[in-house]
Amino acid sequence: MSPARTAKAKAKAAVEPSNGDDTPDYVRKLLQAASYLPKEQLPLLRRAWEVGAAAHEGQMRKSGEPYITHPVAVAGVLADMGLDAETLIAAILHDTIEDTPLGREEIAAEFGEAVAELVDGVTKLDKLKFRDRQEAAAESFRKMLLAMSRDLRVIMIKLADRLHNMRTLGAQSAEARKRIARETLDIYAPIAQRLGMNLIKSELQDLSFRAMYPLRHAIIERHIRSQPVMRREAMAQIEAHLSQRLHKEGIAHRLVSRIKTPWSIYTKMRGENKSFDRVMDVFGFRVVVQSVPACYHALGAVHAVYKPLDGRFRDFIAIPKANGYQSLHTVLFGPYGSPIEVQIRTEEMDLVAERGVAAHWSYKFGSEAPNSAQSRAHAWIVELIENQRAAGSSLEFLDNVKVDLFPDEVYLFTPKGKILSLPRNATALDFAYAVHTDIGNHAVASRVDKKLVPLRTKLTSGQTVEIITAKSATPKPQWLEFVVTSKARTAIRHQLKQLEHEDAVQLGHRMLDNALEQLDSSLERLPQQRLEAFLAEHRYPRLEAFLADVALGNWMPAQAAQALTAYAELRGGGHNRHVQEKILITGSERGVVSFANCCQPIPGDDIMGYHTAGKGIVVHRLDCPNVVEFRKSPERWVPIDWDSKVSGDFDASLLVDVENRPGVLAQVAAAMAQGQSNIDRVEYLERDFNAAVLRFQIQVRDRTHLAEVMRRLRRLNVVNGVRRQ
Repeated sequence: MSPARTAKAKAKAAVEPSNGDDTPDYVRKLLQAASYLPKEQLPLLRRAWEVGAAAHEGQMRKSGEPYITHPVAVAGVLADMGLDAETLIAAILHDTIEDTPLGREEIAAEFGEAVAELVDGVTKLDKLKFRDRQEAAAESFRKMLLAMSRDLRVIMIKLADRLHNMRTLGAQSAEARKRIARETLDIYAPIAQRLGMNLIKSELQDLSFRAMYPLRHAIIERHIRSQPVMRREAMAQIEAHLSQRLHKEGIAHRLVSRIKTPWSIYTKMRGENKSFDRVMDVFGFRVVVQSVPACYHALGAVHAVYKPLDGRFRDFIAIPKANGYQSLHTVLFGPYGSPIEVQIRTEEMDLVAERGVAAHWSYKFGSEAPNSAQSRAHAWIVELIENQRAAGSSLEFLDNVKVDLFPDEVYLFTPKGKILSLPRNATALDFAYAVHTDIGNHAVASRVDKKLVPLRTKLTSGQTVEIITAKSATPKPQWLEFVVTSKARTAIRHQLKQLEHEDAVQLGHRMLDNALEQLDSSLERLPQQRLEAFLAEHRYPRLEAFLADVALGNWMPAQAAQALTAYAELRGGGHNRHVQEKILITGSERGVVSFANCCQPIPGDDIMGYHTAGKGIVVHRLDCPNVVEFRKSPERWVPIDWDSKVSGDFDASLLVDVENRPGVLAQVAAAMAQGQSNIDRVEYLERDFNAAVLRFQIQVRDRTHLAEVMRRLRRLNVVNGVRRQ
């Protein structure tokens, strides 16, 4: 019998209940941790172990233990969080499809379709190999989020799998330990934090820290254990004072001191440039009470014991964090001159704060509604899925999501009082897109606390924001420089691509019509059947896609015209019968028409167009030195001119000879500002004791505007000469 059949036979035999009680200790430990499940479900866990053990027979971990101990330990991590039986069974079997002959069908037949779907989802995640946050990780990360969108339990199994691997990392080589630890810090710990699973997150971070910097971790851990007696006594005294006051107020409570982890101490020491003693010179307590009113009652009680520090109170109960976290945070002035950080929350909030989406998991236990962490996680993932559909690539998607994985939020109000949370440094434009994509796309300005401000204005917590829109407004490429949310960035890019495509289609239509005119034809006169056959042959879904390719230079207009007409009619050279009509540009075709940096053409200049594959038309001045080189490829020349209605600002460079003395630069800049011109960049080209040559890159509307700016400069006593570069 083949090894595959033998393994399948063993797995099938293992499905039958075992007569003897030879259960290993690690399985007993799991069954004990899962004792919260209904009694009829516990035998299913044992059967899952038997099936998994048979399937993994002969496989060993690097530590020398049987491989089955790992998936059972993963199930134990999830049992400690109180997850349902389906999740625990799937955790025990999560490596079987990938590493053993046991197939999805056998799992579905024995344990149900839901378990098989979970195992299949985790298997697909296991195939994803994270190398870094940039390259392969981008596509892998996208697939991970898609798997989460189908069933959050998939990522919870994966997080538990990673946690157990980190706990047993010692068997790996030093290089592998550091690589796995870096991947954990970059990918898995942030996901655990975003899902509100703070216990998992904290342990992943600390284990990663120990693997990456074992000496630093050991030193900090030793310092924590050897805290001076005076500090321990101070903690006890503060705890006694707080507890006594809470009892006097009749508040039933649980008071625990918060212990900092080596990772949190290390990041604070490094990020805030503080010594160990200064980081540890903060006392932390958590007060857990029975109801929301009791939270605010307890807040008053602790403020009566020690005075609060001004500006250090945060109400995350009224305004929860994005991952569902709720608590009151206050900082008190302690008796030893050290701050006392106090968090006050209910038992429910404490459970959600530690376990996030895993708290009160309700797939099988009926009537409970999802907790706030689960609801917010689902809403976040739904938004991510929408964003990834609009993103141009996996790298772009990952870049957009980074902000969402590392949030430091501000809380804002709409004029109607609705609360929105956005990442730190979010702007009014981010707020507009958070309200609705259409509002963002048509935004022109905003009012923050009833004061008119630009869209790039950064927002702070507590502000009321109103967005002013106009139907004619459209996104600008410059917006990408200051928005910070993934939703805003994705929506802007998507809209800009749409506008560029529309510009390309219009320009391509004009270029192709001009080329067809030389052949006494036009798009309207081409037989529809021939046009459709041509598009099908070249795999264009619509005529618009082909026209956009013409504008972008992937098809030369003359080449496209010849391909669309009958070749027999072309051999007489009839394409010289007409003078080619010029294409008029307005300056708004920025997606497919670009202006050369070498000569910086502006409206009013005599210009020519050069067709470049993938870039479209690049516009040059006719007196540009590079035009001589372009004459070697006349088929790429495009006859163009300025339209009578040109809009927008255009780059131009001026060389200004000035006297070298204090205040000259300010005088020149002021004259340019009076001429309604913006300065993009300025640099000194030459400079000696008496004189200097400055190059200004400015923005002007046309040649007339440029001439006006130059006249203003020539009137200055400190200017010896002005010329356009």
